[in-house]
Amino acid sequence: MNEPFVISVILNTNRRDDTLACLASLAQTTYTNHRVIVLDNDSTDGSVPAVREQYPDVKVAPLEENLGYAGNNNFGIQMALDMRADWVFVLNEDTILDPDCLRSLVTAGEQDSNVGIVGPMVYHHDEPTIIQSGGGILGPGWESIHLEKDQIDAGQLRQNHFVEWVSGCAILVRRSVIETAGMLDARFFYFWEETEWCLRAGKAGWKILHVPAARIWHKGVQRNYTPKPYLIYYDTRNHLLLLQTHHAPLKAWLKTLADILRTLVSWSIRPKWRGKRLYRDAMWHGLLDFTLGHWGKQPEKSAP
Repeated sequence: MNEPFVISVILNTNRRDDTLACLASLAQTTYTNHRVIVLDNDSTDGSVPAVREQYPDVKVAPLEENLGYAGNNNFGIQMALDMRADWVFVLNEDTILDPDCLRSLVTAGEQDSNVGIVGPMVYHHDEPTIIQSGGGILGPGWESIHLEKDQIDAGQLRQNHFVEWVSGCAILVRRSVIETAGMLDARFFYFWEETEWCLRAGKAGWKILHVPAARIWHKGVQRNYTPKPYLIYYDTRNHLLLLQTHHAPLKAWLKTLADILRTLVSWSIRPKWRGKRLYRDAMWHGLLDFTLGHWGKQPEKSAP
């Protein structure tokens, strides 16, 4: 029986070395019916010639406009659909895959025709046995919760299990999901887009599956990771957009808004948080832009 055709979509923005390392790991995959698209977001670090020289079979697609993680990846997703992909693997450029990762994901997805999205076990790259994400659920305020986050992998997640969402650093999506539920919501630009996509797919009747046997290492987040102010902007605005889009219950709205207001007050008046003023401003602008319905890229006037 023929294997399903999988196309990996990797977005690169001046991350030549990371992208090349990711491609090197993909080159070792045991899954054979597979192609790769690298989307390049106007890089100036020699990414495009390096990829073309070292991986001539990889399709490189320069982007004409920066539409963020969501919009840019949608361009690659559409390319993959046009190339007749059965599954689209949206993959961060700062990931390293185990050779059997893709095969494990596809095999698990193909075992149940109701599974629409599949995600791997994500580990911290700098601590290879520490889990970054074992799949995700929503908390009381619809906050995103990574299962077993920052825990050593002692085999606590052995079996494939259904979740509400999977980490966007590596997300395998069935073609039919995209055709029935759509692509990433470009309004989010960056942050929360994969969670929203999974929730939308779930509402359309698809199952979201986490596969612990599929392993990947992600460089972008560490245990001591402190997000930059611009991420606070997107986190605030897009979390509220998620609540609005999916008609979250009043309890989730109240908890989320209370957490935002409490943080804004704390970062404004408590002396110990004087260093958080840029974060406070970013959160305030995120709240304001949600209220005004300003989506996409953060406006320059509101950026710290």
